Amino acid sequence: MPRSARRLISIAKLPKSTVESDAITLRRVLDAGRHQLKEQHTAGASAQAIVNRHARMIDQLITSAGESTLGALHHAHFAIIAVGGYGRAELHPQSDIDLLVLFGARPTVAAQEATGQFVRLLWDIGLEIGHSVRTVEQCREQAMEDLTVITSLMEARLLFGDKQLLHSLSDAIQPVQMWSASEFLVAKRAEQSTRYHRYGDTAYNLEPHLKEGPGGLRDLHMIAWISQRTLGTSTIRDLSIASLLSHAEYRSLIRARNLLWRMRNALHFNTGRREDRLLFQHQREIATAFGYKDTRSLAVEKLMKRYYRAARDIQLLSELLLQHFDEIIRPSSPAKQWKAINRRFRSREGLIEMRRADVFTRHPFALLEVFYLFQNDDTLTAIGAHTVRQIRSNLRLIGDDFRLDIRCRTLFVEILRAPTRTTRALKLMNEYGVLGAYIPAFGRIVGQMQHDLFHHYTVDTHLLFVLEKLRRLRTGDIYPDHPHAVTLMQGLYKPHRLLIAGLFHDIGKGRGGNHSELGEKDVRRFCSRHDMSDADTELIAWLVLNHLAMSWTAQKEDISDTEVVERFSVLVKDQTHLDNLYLLTIADMMGTNPYVWNDWKSQLLLDLYLATSRTLRRGLSNPELMSEVVLIRKNEALQQPTLQAYSKEVITTFWEQVDQDYFVRYTADTIAWLTETLISAPLSELPLVTVRDRYEGGALQYLVCASASDTLFSQITATFDRHHMNIVDARVHSIRSGLALYLIVVLPASGDERSSAFLNLQTRDIRRHLLERKRAPQPRSVTLPRTVKQFPIEPLVTFTTTPTDSNTIMELTAQDHPGLLHQVAKALLENKVLLTAAKVSTVGERAEDVFYLTDRDGLAINNPDIQKRIADTIAVNLSAM
Repeated sequence: MPRSARRLISIAKLPKSTVESDAITLRRVLDAGRHQLKEQHTAGASAQAIVNRHARMIDQLITSAGESTLGALHHAHFAIIAVGGYGRAELHPQSDIDLLVLFGARPTVAAQEATGQFVRLLWDIGLEIGHSVRTVEQCREQAMEDLTVITSLMEARLLFGDKQLLHSLSDAIQPVQMWSASEFLVAKRAEQSTRYHRYGDTAYNLEPHLKEGPGGLRDLHMIAWISQRTLGTSTIRDLSIASLLSHAEYRSLIRARNLLWRMRNALHFNTGRREDRLLFQHQREIATAFGYKDTRSLAVEKLMKRYYRAARDIQLLSELLLQHFDEIIRPSSPAKQWKAINRRFRSREGLIEMRRADVFTRHPFALLEVFYLFQNDDTLTAIGAHTVRQIRSNLRLIGDDFRLDIRCRTLFVEILRAPTRTTRALKLMNEYGVLGAYIPAFGRIVGQMQHDLFHHYTVDTHLLFVLEKLRRLRTGDIYPDHPHAVTLMQGLYKPHRLLIAGLFHDIGKGRGGNHSELGEKDVRRFCSRHDMSDADTELIAWLVLNHLAMSWTAQKEDISDTEVVERFSVLVKDQTHLDNLYLLTIADMMGTNPYVWNDWKSQLLLDLYLATSRTLRRGLSNPELMSEVVLIRKNEALQQPTLQAYSKEVITTFWEQVDQDYFVRYTADTIAWLTETLISAPLSELPLVTVRDRYEGGALQYLVCASASDTLFSQITATFDRHHMNIVDARVHSIRSGLALYLIVVLPASGDERSSAFLNLQTRDIRRHLLERKRAPQPRSVTLPRTVKQFPIEPLVTFTTTPTDSNTIMELTAQDHPGLLHQVAKALLENKVLLTAAKVSTVGERAEDVFYLTDRDGLAINNPDIQKRIADTIAVNLSAM
């Protein structure tokens, strides 16, 4: 890049008349300077050069503005001081510009007027200034009371004016005067904890905050502040000089900082505002600008993997430095002696430390032993900073010979077998790089994101979250929500097999191909290397290969169909496989996304688990006949309290009006509720709309019974959509008297009104719409959330036929959108297709819905031309939304 392209516009070289001119000229200079900075950024200038040059340019502008407006104060005792990030001379393109106008004594009226003119000029030329006018004493008083104020003043830098005033300010806020190093450290720790909690206590957010999030720039600022308060240093380099950071650690922090600086510069330039959130749309723009391209992984996933690893390094090294500062500020009492654990490690005040500097080089297996010891001693709360440093600097020792060492293999398996603190140990191993070094396949997915709204975490974080969910099932922490799963987990034989499957189930992601098959190969190698029995290896490998099977079956197939349950039973083979798969599925779904798990999905999995258990007990060679199921359900329903007021003759007369599906698809409780409702309702109440709360899985179950018509399903879906109702399951039955019975399950959003009075009003309104028998109301107009808009999905419709050829299964994948189900209903109506059942599921931004269809004669739709016509109609309807 030629020197002329790098040179900033120099205010100082402008003619005197220009410097003293009006705001228009200075505004022109500012715009030209920022334009030049953007060109330099685009051309590849370093992030550090951009933030430093921008700060110097603003210095020049402010100095020129001061010379134009503050000339009358040349005899006054005052100074213009940069504070906060601007005080560090690290100014991103749209960052805050914070100024302190400092006076030695209360400013005169003339000084106040001149200061006001100065600030107005800065705003007029386009600088968004944050400013305060204070005396040294006022600064001292406010700094004593406010952590934010003292932090900002610690970074004060003189722009122009009386240098002695800055010295007086610095003296007034020294640790001997206020906020001792110990007090400051404690306060900043608490502030960091609050900040972390605001961003989910993880650096691996889908849309991270570059400045405030865990592992963000604020962590680096915090280290610099505490270092200044403790040691009198002011830069990260000073910490390296003071041997608090090794040269490698210093370079790692600078690389991470520069990446975040570069990304933040790009955000500010691209948006033209102070935007520090790495939103989805910005991630793609920056990935392209940084030269990443789509291959087996998306360009944006490569960028975010680099970001997550940088954030992890910042967070880890910041924590190590904080531990060092704590040791410096609050040294251990001599009375608290080190306690020997073994010949290699010792402990004191909750820390485990190595006894010799060469422990890991002399005994490489100790790289795993330290985590085993930490895991099995509840008094230990952390690994000492010096030991962590040695762990990181000796990761090169973890190679093939290390993995084949019987001591290493034994220690790792024992960590997995331990009854407590397994996930805590594995999380530390991941943070310090040991887990990825010991299992290279795991190392490849560290920081690996999946660019969608469904997977909220990087793959490595998700795997450890799954293990954490399994731990909570084992300890019973979540018993009230999952009593059956907790009981099952606590009695599970060899639970470490399930943990290994959980650790490997998604390990094949990001490599292309089927991640379940890749994971199965990886886990087989792991089991072989760790001398696991053939039976254990086969179970673990099967779980990894089939970890999605139960979730898919429960959410996409009709699990009230005995044939579906029998097919699934053949897959799982026996109760041991079923128990382990059920627990892994729960943990996997709970650990994928904090919003994906709900009581309804929990109930679906439990229903499938119980039905499969019954089938396995009967024996796969002895399938349950439909006639047996119908007889059992009828007898069970007759015993329900709701039917005791009716004679058996009345009940059986009604039952003769419905098909066998009515008894096969529902529990005895639901059959009794439907029967009692329909028997007791006079014909004058048709269409009948009623609802029951406290249904399985926290859902609401609506019954709609009306005269059968082609338009009824379309009317129902439109009306339900107008009430913002989230349909997750729908079934239709024909009654021989010419009525259609729709049973619709709705999953209310958190906080939705569920009182009896509200539900009664709602059902009356639904009935009123159905009575009008007019064209179905138009779906509500809703603007899609910003995040959903970033993931447009072309509708995909596929057709298969059930094994009995009684129904055609239509699977729809499309952008989730209010009114989607109504548009499908309209398409079915236009093509003269009947719905028998629907299962509706949302996966992040994607709707994955399954519909069971027949033609008007009740036959499967096998004609490809008709199938294509249905798909085309759905695509047209959805494109018009």
